[in-house]
Amino acid sequence: MAKRPTITDLARISGVSVATVDRVLNNRLPVREETARRVYYAATSIGYHAAGLIKQRMRHELPEYRLGFLLLRREDVFYSEFARELELAVSQSPRFRGVATIDFADSLAPDEIVERMRKLAAKSRAVALVGPDHPTLTVAVEALKANGVPVFSLLSDFASGIREGYVGLDNRKVGRTAAWMISKAAKRPGKVALFVGSHRFHGHELREIGFRSFFREQAPEFTLLETLVNLEANQITHDAMIELLARHPDLAGCYVAGGGMEGAISALREAKPAEMPAVVCNEITPDSRAALADNFLTMVISTPLAALCRELVGLMAHAIETGAANAPGQTFLPFDIYLPENI
Repeated sequence: MAKRPTITDLARISGVSVATVDRVLNNRLPVREETARRVYYAATSIGYHAAGLIKQRMRHELPEYRLGFLLLRREDVFYSEFARELELAVSQSPRFRGVATIDFADSLAPDEIVERMRKLAAKSRAVALVGPDHPTLTVAVEALKANGVPVFSLLSDFASGIREGYVGLDNRKVGRTAAWMISKAAKRPGKVALFVGSHRFHGHELREIGFRSFFREQAPEFTLLETLVNLEANQITHDAMIELLARHPDLAGCYVAGGGMEGAISALREAKPAEMPAVVCNEITPDSRAALADNFLTMVISTPLAALCRELVGLMAHAIETGAANAPGQTFLPFDIYLPENI
């Protein structure tokens, strides 16, 4: 039977004295955070019975921050999962004890988003949100910054140069990747459709730019139709897709650059075109996974939510602790790609 690790073993593995380990365990005298963390990692590695207690002691000494998050469409599977990952990232942060306050906007209206953002900011040390690039939002972000509340843009950038930072994908690369796949997967050159949620979404605008620039440079034999605005609504996307398939029997491809993909999927299942266009959407969900399996979707480009939330929470804590950045920047996460053969 293996010998149970002792406090002497823990001190030796940690490279500190038994007295120091005792202080960490019993919270008798202040111990440097770096030392306490070294003792905790050593305790975990050797299976020391009080490792959990050490972790509790460490977290008790951490500062407590309340962070606010504003997402879209509470009923949307993607945003529900986003909320869960945010709560997890805040609860597991190694640098602070946190409380995540999460709200959802019912529409893309700037006035509603600003009102909800202000309410979150009133009870938060920092806020992060998904929103349109609109002057009303920019003014509100500037006011919060003046009051010492850092604001981060998520998924789609806004208030560039004023907000504390952007965390999301490189949306121009996302658009080019979608175009590349359609150009390779389409059965023959033809017409290509593109849906965006709103021209006020900077991320959607960048995806459109990347999408169109790829076809212009690399696949000019395809004809891009006028961009369709779907307000990220499933019913609007469904109806527009049904009409596209009826009006353009030579439709070779389609990219839904934002929300509303469930509507596109339902339209494809209903219409069952004789020659299926190459279709690309964003975010892996039960609907998009099933559509890939049934060959209604060609590819899904997905945001790595867990990694994004950990990165975001760390940046928010840094902003609280060190103040506003001199040059608010962008943090790009590598995106995931799902195909029918790797789901």
